[in-house]
Amino acid sequence: MEIFEECVAINDLLQANQKAEARNCLIRLLDKLNKINQPYDQLVNHLIRESGLFPYLDPNTSSWQDRFVFESFKVDIGQSAPVTLHSEQSLVLKHLLDGTNLAVSAPTSFGKSLIIDAYIAIKRPKNVMILVPTIALTDETRRRLSKKFSSEYKIVTTSDVELGEKNILIFPQERAIQYFDKLEHLDLFVVDEFYKASREFDKERSPALLKAMMKLGEKASQKYYLAPNISHLADSAFTKDMLFLPLDFNTVFLEKHDLYKDINKDAQKKNDALLGILKQQSKSLIYVGSYANVDSVATLLIESTEKESSELLINFSKWLATNYHPNWKLTALVKRGIGVHTGQLHRSLSQIQVRLFEEKVGGLQTLVSTSSIIEGVNTSAENVIVWSNKNGKLKLNDFTYRNIIGRGGRMFKHFVGNIYILEEPPIHKDTQLELTFPDQLLADVSEGEYKQALSKEQLAKIIHYKESMTEVFGQEVFDRLRDEGALVSGDTELIMAIALAINEDKKTWRGLANLNAATNENWSWILYRVLKLIPAEWDSTHTKFVEFVRVLSSNWNNSIPELLDQLDEHNVAIEEFFKMERKATFKLTALLNDINVIQREIIPEHKIDISPFIARLSKAFLPSCVMELEEYGMPRMLTKKIHLARLIDFEDETLSLHSAINQLREIRSKITTNVDGLGAFDIYVLEYFFDGIS
Repeated sequence: MEIFEECVAINDLLQANQKAEARNCLIRLLDKLNKINQPYDQLVNHLIRESGLFPYLDPNTSSWQDRFVFESFKVDIGQSAPVTLHSEQSLVLKHLLDGTNLAVSAPTSFGKSLIIDAYIAIKRPKNVMILVPTIALTDETRRRLSKKFSSEYKIVTTSDVELGEKNILIFPQERAIQYFDKLEHLDLFVVDEFYKASREFDKERSPALLKAMMKLGEKASQKYYLAPNISHLADSAFTKDMLFLPLDFNTVFLEKHDLYKDINKDAQKKNDALLGILKQQSKSLIYVGSYANVDSVATLLIESTEKESSELLINFSKWLATNYHPNWKLTALVKRGIGVHTGQLHRSLSQIQVRLFEEKVGGLQTLVSTSSIIEGVNTSAENVIVWSNKNGKLKLNDFTYRNIIGRGGRMFKHFVGNIYILEEPPIHKDTQLELTFPDQLLADVSEGEYKQALSKEQLAKIIHYKESMTEVFGQEVFDRLRDEGALVSGDTELIMAIALAINEDKKTWRGLANLNAATNENWSWILYRVLKLIPAEWDSTHTKFVEFVRVLSSNWNNSIPELLDQLDEHNVAIEEFFKMERKATFKLTALLNDINVIQREIIPEHKIDISPFIARLSKAFLPSCVMELEEYGMPRMLTKKIHLARLIDFEDETLSLHSAINQLREIRSKITTNVDGLGAFDIYVLEYFFDGIS
């Protein structure tokens, strides 16, 4: 009787056109039925149909009319059996199949990625490019699409890969730009989390994303931009001729628990609340907001929780102690079923922890995370705990807050996501997304083509930049560099600073040749000069960063514990090691690239080319495709063991990523018998890696 009454209430809401509230009530009812293992009757199935939640229909217990809808909304997504879309997914797919350029805002649980799979399966386009915000999401997307389309498409995720006849390219924005000249045409250009093109949401990386959207969007027949929680999209040069669809269609219900009201900023109450939630033994994501909070929450959990008896986690802890550091807090946390997810960890390490979090038995129960969990992977949990209302040093805005709590619940797994709020949340606010030209992009644009989108100050900067660079290089060279896209940075001020520094002191910059030397003895002084061009970028003393780069140059020959021993006098702990390695491989290589291009034009008589050094640094001084394999889930320690067993020569400079993957497939059966020192967790990691390339 109680269930019938709930159905009546849901039907009344539907009749009153209160569809969102009706859908929420229905999802809670489905959660209740699921927990008592009660099948849906015809009435429940009918309400599911009326709510548009077609995937939840049970064709075995529904009327023929509702079964007809269930079958009618099935589409091919590239796997063995078609799947049923919900009503709003079907609407988006129809627009895409009609050739419409779409910008879609929809909740995390909406299933936006499934529409991409359906589009590829139905239209069979020649070239699709998908921009994602992180390397971790690159691998997750690659794994999903490889299993469906690798027999027909070449799946490309790294630089300098020769394209096939049909390609699906999956990149972060910085990598995508390198394919601008290699692609004549894109059938579909997808930008996931395109809100990050706004300076308001990603000050550091938005210029690179806008550059990719500008350059690659010109080559695309069709564009599909995805984001959550945007109520209005302002007109801009980056989204012109696009239909904006703001869809507030949730497939799970978020049950909020406002514990912060009782906690009232009492630290002990907050700690007790967190520990009480974790005792439920449900999968939990803890958003802590900053690296400092990761450390403090880790300390609390190590001191206050019991060790797990899981053999898998014990083996993982031993593996971390051997390959990273025995005193690292993560080695103690995983024994307690707790992992850590931040943007600075080695990619394979983040992926392994997410895999362990997805394990139903014996894996991680909890992940402590910064904002990386909302932009790095598509995982979700029954519980989301908002420990902090900060994002770094700044207050959490409502947009990011909703993105975080959107990780609660998952279709067919957790109908209801429990959201535990331990600090006061931000005030609800509709989000208007504005995409404007940043100054860092001015070197890449023509003042004529984008005149309407630029301010008077920006137009003046472009003209000044052109005049200054023409004076240094000459008109012909400047035009050539611009047309070729040879410079990584679009920041006019930085490029001019590099050009003027080299032009004024040509003799000193001859020292760049030291970076090509066989040893690192004479690197220091020229690296100091390089770092001083953007002194605030390195977050540490220049001495520490320079010494880090020098020590990193022995990355292949030494283990990470051995590298940390060498860096001990500079107080570089494991967390800072991760951070500095990322800065060296991305920011320093980008700066050195622009310096190299500019110095070759200004002082060609020196005949200096540090491209070999830049290439080595970009791979953290690891050989061949070792770092690229790390993105696929194969840690460098395992690659080295395979190399030492002489199964694959990773020091062969001609070895490409796809060639290495093919060789790894061929030798898979030999690895466990021929490679010395493989432990139980090494085997687990290998199985995860091979699952992703099967």
